[in-house]
Amino acid sequence: MHVFITGASGWIGSALVPELLAAGHRVTGLARSDDSARALTAAGADVLRGSLDDLDVLRTGAQQADGVVHLAFKHDLAFTGQGAQAASADREAVQAFVDALAGTDKPLVIASGALGVTPGRTATEDDGRTVEGDPQGVLARHHTAQLTLEAADRGVRSVVVRLSPTVHAEGDTGFIPALVTTARTTGTSAYVDEGTTRWPAVHRADASTLFRLAVEQAPAGSVLHAVAEEGIPTREIAEAIGRALDLPVTSLPAADAEAHFGFLGSVLGLDSPTSSDRTRELLGWTPTHPTLVEDIDAGRYTR
Repeated sequence: MHVFITGASGWIGSALVPELLAAGHRVTGLARSDDSARALTAAGADVLRGSLDDLDVLRTGAQQADGVVHLAFKHDLAFTGQGAQAASADREAVQAFVDALAGTDKPLVIASGALGVTPGRTATEDDGRTVEGDPQGVLARHHTAQLTLEAADRGVRSVVVRLSPTVHAEGDTGFIPALVTTARTTGTSAYVDEGTTRWPAVHRADASTLFRLAVEQAPAGSVLHAVAEEGIPTREIAEAIGRALDLPVTSLPAADAEAHFGFLGSVLGLDSPTSSDRTRELLGWTPTHPTLVEDIDAGRYTR
């Protein structure tokens, strides 16, 4: 199979490319910079130059391939208070893919998020498939996932992979490194209230395997959960960081969380246990790599 990937040189894409190549697939990656193009070539992939704004390039890439994996997202906008603009660009890219693949039964697999699907109870793959509200507002990315699932009615083998908030491994630059930086800066590894809110996690290698299985096997209209650990209490994460840094571990009241953690304060207070039972049963996916706490204890976030 010839697979076109956006975000192919990113955190998950750089693991997915060799995963697909090792399975005998051909890969073309979208590259918006010379560095990305060189990395893809070195990995053994073909290169299509362009960005998420180049909708004609995206359509061409999709039409020339046997399937699409859409991993790219404008995180630079999202992390600077322009989340709605980032989500709008994401939706336009997905719409371009849907239009290009309509009637072909080719796979379109997109990355989405598991955090906050059903706060306070365990989310399953059946939850959050439809959303209401302004598609240009804060729910925009959820609408994009819904748009993808609806493409099954247009002859697209559409699949949404909800990623754990932490996709961990050596080199991770996401939420856990931010918590480590905060602990180093403040001199304490903190958690909110009792630290009982739960945080799903998955190793990057296990996540890349799931994306490969999704391209190869997942039925149209599938929602998959890239979740190896259903919910790690945030206190356990703080304790692991404290051990790794040899710092005290303390509780903070929720009222102080934003001042201490910044934007992560509200995220840490969100209880988001997430099941992947149906994903495992459907595709035979079995995570085998280290857990998040094992990675922290091994020093992968504190070297």
